[in-house]
Amino acid sequence: MSRKSLFILWAVLFGLCAALGFLPEPEGPLGTALTVLSVFSFLPPALLIHQAGKQSDRHTLLLIRNLSALSLGLTLVLLVLNFWSALGSETLGAVLYGLLVVVSSPMICSGQWALSLFLWACLLMVSLRFLRKQRS
Repeated sequence: MSRKSLFILWAVLFGLCAALGFLPEPEGPLGTALTVLSVFSFLPPALLIHQAGKQSDRHTLLLIRNLSALSLGLTLVLLVLNFWSALGSETLGAVLYGLLVVVSSPMICSGQWALSLFLWACLLMVSLRFLRKQRS
């Protein structure tokens, strides 16, 4: 697949996870399907890293590294703010949770928070490894 197609597929899967992340506590087959969708949303960036590593495409590796770090960082900040929002209004909690759903869409969509965070961390670490390899 071309680089452009993989980026488009990644964006579509991310957006789909974000939209489906607003479903209230899916269970059974729907919950399983959402978990599978969330895991598949990490396939395009993994393929992009693989291609970029082979082609020494530093720009793509930097982009995925930055997006992964940004997602992990914003998820941490929004999780903390969501816990603190228990002291605030219901509207504040809803807004912060909505932001969390969009920023961390595979995490919320799947309901398997550790899995999604682990996969973001894998993207980050593998892209860093390829970037270090290119510097050597």
